[in-house]
Amino acid sequence: MYASELELWVRYEELRRQADRRRLVRQAVEGAKDTARSGSEEPEGRVRAARARRGRVRRAAA
Repeated sequence: MYASELELWVRYEELRRQADRRRLVRQAVEGAKDTARSGSEEPEGRVRAARARRGRVRRAAA
């Protein structure tokens, strides 16, 4: 096992950093999946919202 408190602390920090890296990778992968899914139901993706906004501006100006 580890001989000193310093070695224990160093090992703890290594494990904590490794867990943080794994968590960040997992969150990035989940975020990428959510982003990919967000426009999948609409054939035009995010363009639709811009078109609707442009239509409202034209109606307001008329």
